[in-house]
Amino acid sequence: MMTFLTILVGISLLATLGVMFAGMIGLVRHEHGGGAKSNTLMRWRVGLQFTTLVLFVVLLLMRG
Repeated sequence: MMTFLTILVGISLLATLGVMFAGMIGLVRHEHGGGAKSNTLMRWRVGLQFTTLVLFVVLLLMRG
């Protein structure tokens, strides 16, 4: 269970990082309609960060 949770934390960290970089690249390119896309990516990033933190806290609590 600990290994599974550790892998989930790693995956969620990478997903958060990927969404953050996608948002930054979108802002640099100034794509048409970039505001709406950037806003959507920001929401995803916040949700992924929350998920990562919850998984990390659960992992820490299980370690004792």
